[in-house]
Amino acid sequence: MIHREQRQAKYFTEDLGNGVNLVMAEIPGGSFIMGSPEGEVGSRDNERPQHQVTIQPFYIGKYPITQAQWQAVAKLPQVNCKLKPDPSRFKGANRPVERVSWEDAVEFCQRLAKYTKRPYRLPSEAEWEYACRAGTTTPFHFGETITTELANYDGNSTYGGGPKGRYRVETTEVGSFQVANEFGLYDMHGNVWEWCEDNKHDSYKGAPTDGSAWVDRNNNHFHMLRGGSWGSYPRFCRSAYRLDLSFVFDDIGFRVACGGSARTN
Repeated sequence: MIHREQRQAKYFTEDLGNGVNLVMAEIPGGSFIMGSPEGEVGSRDNERPQHQVTIQPFYIGKYPITQAQWQAVAKLPQVNCKLKPDPSRFKGANRPVERVSWEDAVEFCQRLAKYTKRPYRLPSEAEWEYACRAGTTTPFHFGETITTELANYDGNSTYGGGPKGRYRVETTEVGSFQVANEFGLYDMHGNVWEWCEDNKHDSYKGAPTDGSAWVDRNNNHFHMLRGGSWGSYPRFCRSAYRLDLSFVFDDIGFRVACGGSARTN
């Protein structure tokens, strides 16, 4: 079953210059159950044990970072490392940037924070999943299954009784499917994987319950990705699915988060 309801989302817009804007969605605080139940199709042990997490209010990108946004921020003064001005394989100003490492994404956030004087950063895994679910407990924020009319993934594969569909074999412009979750976020399932702040952990045993990133400085080469991509099987696009990597592909991007005090009047 597919749900298409949407509440009135709240956003603020960051001006990056030359007509390029970054739209941030307000995410209300609350508690949720993180992870997947054992009966969820395609779930894995690293998505368990399910546990309650309390999230403080914050902001997160309405869309993944686009190539136009990347190019605008990549021109800003370097903080720690250089950024390629145009790393993406699939070119398009409004397509998500891809082929970016976790270190690249962190540098982007640091440059953006310095430019705007706001605390931009990568979301924690808990924040990402909370934002993706937007109050839902189903495998996807729009219901029990997924179709290629709702998201960009490998449509040759199916999930939960859903139909086969189109396999586009490339990124699509952000927001193309015009299907937002209850928090007003787009492309949380498919298109590009999204980096989170957290390091790799094989389960949720000992995970934080306050929404903070789970960072282990002795295991800093592998970081967590969420959401699946254009090349993913649909089960990888579930709200709870976790992937850890230490390198980049042409299906890896990110979206930015910002502290709850981001908007000023």
